[in-house]
Amino acid sequence: MKLAIIAILATLAASAPQDSYRAPHQESREDEVVPILRDERVHDEDGKFNFEIETGNGISISQAGLPDDDSGAVIKAGKYSYTAPDGTLVEVKFVADENGFQPHSDHLPVAPEFPHPIPQFVLDQIIKAAAEDAARAEDTSSSEEGADYPSVSSPNRVYGVPH
Repeated sequence: MKLAIIAILATLAASAPQDSYRAPHQESREDEVVPILRDERVHDEDGKFNFEIETGNGISISQAGLPDDDSGAVIKAGKYSYTAPDGTLVEVKFVADENGFQPHSDHLPVAPEFPHPIPQFVLDQIIKAAAEDAARAEDTSSSEEGADYPSVSSPNRVYGVPH
C-alpha cells in the first residue's frame, strides 16, 4: 500500500508543469545578462561613502552617506532611476536621516494640500459637539452647587455590594 501511494505521488510530481509559478505574461529571462556599465564605490575610514552604479537596462543609483555623530546612524542622500513598463523614465531623489526615508518624485502619489475645504456636515458636527460640551459643563457646575445626589460622572460607591 505504501509503495502504491509513493508511486502515485511521484507520478503527480513528475507530471506537474515546471513553470507553473511564473506569471503567464512574463518571458523567460534566465539567459539574459544585464551588463554593469559603471560601478564606482568610495568608502572612507571615517564611515563616509559614495557609490554610483549604472546597468545596461537603464537602472541607475547614486548614493552618498556619512555617520551621524550623535546617534551613530548613517545619513544618506541619493537618487535612483529606472524605466517603467510603460516606457516612462522614473527618477526618485531621497534623503534618509533622523526623520526617516523621504523620497521625492513626480511619479509618487501626493496627498491633497492642507488646508483643504472642510465639508459643511463636518463643520456642523463640530458646532454640535461644542454645544453639547458647553451644556454638559453647565449641568455639572449647577449640580455641584448644592445638589444632594451624586453627579452623573461620579462613580457609584455601592456598586457590587450585596444588599
